This record gives sequence, structure tokens and C-alpha cells, in this order.
Amino acid sequence: MNKPRRKQLDEIISKINEIRDELESVMNDEEEYRDNMPENLQGSERYEMADSACDEMQSAIDSLEEAVSSIEEAQQ
Repeated sequence: MNKPRRKQLDEIISKINEIRDELESVMNDEEEYRDNMPENLQGSERYEMADSACDEMQSAIDSLEEAVSSIEEAQQ
């Protein structure tokens, strides 16, 4: 792979990492919201929706990390 394409891939990795960081921030906010719900709302539909959102965001973060790993493999 030539230097210009490697540079393009480095830029893509950087963008993916920025998106991952933003997503982690949103997920952390949602986790804090979920964890600070009063006891009477734990187990409620609202709690379950927040919990599910956290799980899905974690899955997306994992996928972004896999994408970065695959791109790095392609650069070798």
C-alpha cells in the first residue's frame, strides 16, 4: 500500500476514534441516568429502555473498534 492511501486510512481511523469517543460519552451519560433512577423506577419500562440503549451503544462501540482493527490490518 502506498503512502497516500495509508494516510487516508489513518485519517479514517482518526474519524472513527472521534465518533467512538463521542458515543462513549453519550453512553456514559445514559448509564449515569439509568444508575441514578430512584428504586421505584428500577425495573420499569423507562429503566429497561435506558439499559437497552446502553447495551446497543456498547455494541456499536465494539463494532467501531473492530473496524479500526480491520483497517490497521489492511495497512500492513
